[in-house]
Amino acid sequence: MLENHARIMKFFSTADEVVGRKKLQKMIYILKKCDIPFEEKYEFHFYGPYSEELTLRVEELCNLGFISEVKEDKSNYYQYRYRVTEQGEEFLNHSQVELPPLEGMINNMKGKSSRFLELVSTMLYFDDLSKQEVEEKVQTVKKTQNYQETEIVEAWDFIDNLRRQTLL
Repeated sequence: MLENHARIMKFFSTADEVVGRKKLQKMIYILKKCDIPFEEKYEFHFYGPYSEELTLRVEELCNLGFISEVKEDKSNYYQYRYRVTEQGEEFLNHSQVELPPLEGMINNMKGKSSRFLELVSTMLYFDDLSKQEVEEKVQTVKKTQNYQETEIVEAWDFIDNLRRQTLL
């Protein structure tokens, strides 16, 4: 029953800290699309792929005291920081859940902006389409983001690099 929670905990433990709810959503989705066994269901939402299941699991893990959530007041919005607590580490020590090595992938994603990960996750959401159709779809559904050609090329390279890492 807690297998999915344990996977998320392993993600947080590997990431050390994740800053931002949107970034968290995109990182888990991207890992899922790279065949990492996260089972949360995603739908397309205002900021790209979004999982209500993931939101609820993270909330449960916070309520259990396994993850700390710190709300920071930025000038016109709130930002959330997530870290595994000592209780969370204890829970993980008793968990039998295994994930492939994620450190490199997670570090690559942590180094990117939420905006960029939104682009990558949106491209992956439409990965059943041809490359050209994906790019057209992104320009349609993310019109207000005004993604440039260079960003799209960078996103394709990023996706290729992540997928190569999962093969190692």
